[in-house]
Amino acid sequence: MTDLPPPSKKKLGLVIDLDTCVGCHACAVSCKEWNAGGFAAPLTDEQPYGRDPSGVWFNRVHSYEIAATDFTTPAFDPHATTSAADRNPGNACTSSHSLAAEAAQPAMTLHFPRSCLHCEQPACVTVCPTGASYKRASDGIVLVDEDKCIGCKLCSWACPYGAREYSAVEGVMKKCTLCIDRIYNEHLDEAERQPACVQACPTRARHFGDLGDPESRVSKLVAARGGVDLMPQLGYRPVNQYLPPRPRRAAQTPAAEAPAEPLDTTALPPVLRWLDRVLSR
Repeated sequence: MTDLPPPSKKKLGLVIDLDTCVGCHACAVSCKEWNAGGFAAPLTDEQPYGRDPSGVWFNRVHSYEIAATDFTTPAFDPHATTSAADRNPGNACTSSHSLAAEAAQPAMTLHFPRSCLHCEQPACVTVCPTGASYKRASDGIVLVDEDKCIGCKLCSWACPYGAREYSAVEGVMKKCTLCIDRIYNEHLDEAERQPACVQACPTRARHFGDLGDPESRVSKLVAARGGVDLMPQLGYRPVNQYLPPRPRRAAQTPAAEAPAEPLDTTALPPVLRWLDRVLSR
C-alpha cells in the first residue's frame, strides 16, 4: 500500500460557496475542456449522444430540493404563539415576532458541486497497491500516475466522496488535479493561474488558494462564513471547504394593492398609440 508524506504547510484547495452556486455546470464543462488536453488527458466520452452515454468528469453538480422548515407548529415549538418580547421581557431589543417564525426557512434548491477534496488523510492513496495514487508533499494535491495505475478501482471504493473516475477506454483511474498544469504555468498571467472551474464560475462561487495559510484569502473566507468539510467524522480531513447557504427569508404576504389607474392612451407617443390599437384588437 502507498504511504502518505508528512503533512505539508501548503494546502492548495477550493472553497465552494453553496449560497451563490446556481448549478449552471460551467465548472464541469470548463474542467472537461481544459483537462481534455492537459495533465490527465484524454477525458473520454463514449456515445455522448447515444442512449447510454458515459465518460470521465472531474466535476459534477448535483441539485437537491430542500423542503421548507416550519418551526411554528406545536410539534416543533409549543410556545410558537408566544412573542420573543414576552419570553425575554428584560431585553428591549427583542422582536415582537415569534422566534420560531424567524427560524422558519422557505423551500429552496441547493446546488452541490462535487470533485476531489484532496484530503489530508486520503484513503484513496493508502489503499493503492502500486503507488499510482499519491499525495504531493509540496502542496498537498492528490494525483494519479497513470503509468502505474492498473485500474483495480480500489481507490474509488475507498473514497467516500465518489470523486474518482474510471476511464474504461484506457483502463485507469482519473481525478481532479486542481489544474496543476495551469496554476504553475508561468507563461500565463498571474490572474489566470487558477483552476479552470474557478475561472469559469459566473457567480464567483468557487475560490482557490492556500488553506494551510490562516492569513490567505480563502482561509479568512472560511473563518468568516463558517466553512465546513464533508463528513469530518470519517477522519480524512478534506482540504476543500464548503460555505453553507445563508438563511432565507420566507416571502411576505403582500398588502392589498390599490387598483391600477386606467391608461390614458391619448397621452402616449404616436408609435405606442398605434401599437396599443394593434394589440387591443
